Amino acid sequence: MSKKEIYNTCSENHFSLFFKSHEKALRNFLYYKFGNEEQAYDTAQEAFIKLWQNCSSVPWEKAKSYLYTVAFNKSLKVVAHQKVVLNYVQQSQPVTATNESPEFVLEEEQFRQKLLKAIDDLNETQKVAFLMHRIDKIPQKEIAAALGISVKAVEKRLHLAMLALKKNIENFR
Repeated sequence: MSKKEIYNTCSENHFSLFFKSHEKALRNFLYYKFGNEEQAYDTAQEAFIKLWQNCSSVPWEKAKSYLYTVAFNKSLKVVAHQKVVLNYVQQSQPVTATNESPEFVLEEEQFRQKLLKAIDDLNETQKVAFLMHRIDKIPQKEIAAALGISVKAVEKRLHLAMLALKKNIENFR
């Protein structure tokens, strides 16, 4: 094998190896964005398809970056669509009876909405790092590897996310 062939994005063998080594990490990354395994799987597949379709214009050393960029952009479109669907569902749901006092139910719902909005208001980099670390319990070192950044950058994103959330939650009271 020549050195050029080793790094050929359009080689089926090398693309297959690339797929096997990056598919799970990409799918996990997307799972944190969607919170839905099926959508993460579908979006990861679409990103790999797009990489294969454009393999002649994507150098081997840029393939991972290209793959994550395509997946990230697709995820933004899907999340925007999910928000529209969620708003529609929330507006059409009937009110259910509970044993809690109406004040408690109202306060709990307001707090939940405030927390979700505070998380949603985080910038994308902070939100992804926060959800990966706090929800999925992934160590900072693994988050750094998955996102292609340093551990210090992950620490900073988590710190800034916590500060923003704390500020928003304290403003609620």
